[in-house]
Amino acid sequence: MAKGYWVVCYREIRDPDALAGYAGPAGEAVRAGGGRFLARGGRMQPFEAGVDARTVIVEFPSFEQALATHEGAAYRAAAAMLEGAVERDFRVIEGVD
Repeated sequence: MAKGYWVVCYREIRDPDALAGYAGPAGEAVRAGGGRFLARGGRMQPFEAGVDARTVIVEFPSFEQALATHEGAAYRAAAAMLEGAVERDFRVIEGVD
C-alpha cells in the first residue's frame, strides 16, 4: 500500500504566535492519525520556480489515512487556529509504493 504525505508550504505567515499555538494541537492530531514529521521548517534551498517558504512534510501509512487525519475533528480544530494567520499551499499526495 502506498504511503500518504502532507506537503505544506507557508506562502505567508501573518501571525507567528497563532502558528506557534497551532503547532502543539496539530502535532498531536498528526501523531494520533499515524503520521510522522519528515521535515518541519528546517533549512531549504529553492530552485527553478521554488519559493523560500516554511515547508512541512508529514508521512502517513496510507493516502487514506493522510486524508482522514486532515478531515478529522482534532486536526480541523487545530487548523481553525490559523484562520487569517497564514496563507499556505496544503496538498495531500500519494506515494509511489
